Amino acid sequence: MKDKRSHFQIRVAAVKRLAMWHLLNKRLGLVLISEFPKSGGSWFAQMTSDALQIPFPRNKSPKFESCIMHGHHLYNPNFGKMIAIMRDGRDVMVSAYYHFLFENDRNPPYSIAKHRAKVNFENYDDIQTNMPAFIQYMFEGFAEGRTHFNWSEGVNSYYDQPQVCIVKYEDLLKDAAHELERTISFLGKPKLPKAELQAIVEKYSFKKLAKRKQGEENKKSFLRKGIAGDWKNNFTKEACEMFAHYAGKELIKAGYENDHNWIKAYVSAESH
Repeated sequence: MKDKRSHFQIRVAAVKRLAMWHLLNKRLGLVLISEFPKSGGSWFAQMTSDALQIPFPRNKSPKFESCIMHGHHLYNPNFGKMIAIMRDGRDVMVSAYYHFLFENDRNPPYSIAKHRAKVNFENYDDIQTNMPAFIQYMFEGFAEGRTHFNWSEGVNSYYDQPQVCIVKYEDLLKDAAHELERTISFLGKPKLPKAELQAIVEKYSFKKLAKRKQGEENKKSFLRKGIAGDWKNNFTKEACEMFAHYAGKELIKAGYENDHNWIKAYVSAESH
């Protein structure tokens, strides 16, 4: 469903969410789910809301009550327990490219105009040519905002924190019921039968929400493709090198690569 709120309404709701997240999260009993944009946080928040039977005020002003609070925040000890959704940063770059630079059912026109004015590409459909510069933008220009951060900062903030439960997008694709069960346990909530967890996962599956098969692309949808590894279809050697420049260490830290030889392996595979 398209967000029909005005720019002013969105900003007011954002300020309210910020205050609840930082000042009232423990008092209200909020379940905090954070992510770097386009990592699967909204999807997991919907499933968690259903599992815990508490509201998820998505794209509307939240009430001052116990609920799922989804946002984009670095970890702070004052938050207490927090769930962090992690996704391969290379896939994030591809997903973010289409989300921030093309209109979809969740991104308002003024936001697209803002990002396009900053990157100023000649041909926005040429993702492979534009990707190196877009990666640079996502690690520098995009992260300039007061509440923004880049993907590497997210990895370094979330990992090795006992109060943070990291849920990987790729693991959700493989076994979302298990990840949901693990998160419920982390939060200290009552266990749910596996059949109930599986029913929740099915209810919010890509096929049910997007009305098409996983992997079938719709560039005008917030749920564009719903797969892992799509970066291999959109990155060039230059894009790989640019990403490694900004996040090579964090890619290994997050477990997406074992060493720095992934670029060489990718280029070798592409040449065959």
